[in-house]
Amino acid sequence: MKVIITDHQFDNIDPERSAIESAGFELIVKQCKTEEELIAEVKDADALIVQWAPVTKKVIEVLQNCKLIVRYGIGVDNVDLEAAKARNIPVCNVPDYCIDEVADHVLAMALALGRQLSQTDKRFRGGVWKIIPPKPMPAFRDMTFATAGFGRIARAVLKRAEGFQFSLAAYDPYVDEEVMKDHGVEKLSKEDLFDRADILSLNLPLSTDTQHFINKDSLQRMKSNAILINTSRGPLVDTMALAEALQNNMIAAAGLDVFESEPLEANHPLRNCDDAVLTSHIAWYSEKSVPKLQQLAAEEVIRGLQGGALKNQVN
Repeated sequence: MKVIITDHQFDNIDPERSAIESAGFELIVKQCKTEEELIAEVKDADALIVQWAPVTKKVIEVLQNCKLIVRYGIGVDNVDLEAAKARNIPVCNVPDYCIDEVADHVLAMALALGRQLSQTDKRFRGGVWKIIPPKPMPAFRDMTFATAGFGRIARAVLKRAEGFQFSLAAYDPYVDEEVMKDHGVEKLSKEDLFDRADILSLNLPLSTDTQHFINKDSLQRMKSNAILINTSRGPLVDTMALAEALQNNMIAAAGLDVFESEPLEANHPLRNCDDAVLTSHIAWYSEKSVPKLQQLAAEEVIRGLQGGALKNQVN
């Protein structure tokens, strides 16, 4: 059986090749970027491993033998889940390869912005010496750290935040209040999330319901001292509305690792916001997370082709 990697940005695919060929399957590596390229290259694949390539309905319709699609990473918005489901093709992600890395990135952004490190550094380098920060700075013990979502990464984020004495809260309509309570976390409604969060970390999947979860209306509800962090999916945030909110001091700061379009446009107003920390989709990364991602994707493919139980089917 034939496994095709549709595209990748790794230095090598040694982990996948070792695992998949040892299992007796053929591995073929492509670098498809468009729907047309995929249609031409993947028709006879028994399994696909995908990074960024657009696995659309048209692509799925030409698959003749495909038994499984695996996405490198957590988000699956570049795969048409409904079209795959209609063809009885399971789609799996790899949600557990970078939980610690992303949670650490969230906390790094939150702590840096909460203590106004970048703003104070810029002021200091500009020749201003003051022993009070540029803006009001509450103590962490007096702040509520909230997550939108209460999955694996959100829980890891809140566990870390607990060590800094934040009050912990979360919004997730799919998780019972008692489950959150067992983790020392207060369950919030969506409205309360915007009203009460001092630091708000977005840890949601992207869907039609969550696109622009942060928008002009939600930003108007948030506290003037609120800090927004997004390491999840770019389109969760209306970045133009966010830039306007930062420029008008509607919220205090934002840390973004993901954007509606990547890379962020050179003329995007967020680039001129002094109270924004912007990183280039690196929250997932560590020296160990890359080979772990590759290995886990290969193992899921092998399970699927050998008729085993899939770990992370999402459709």
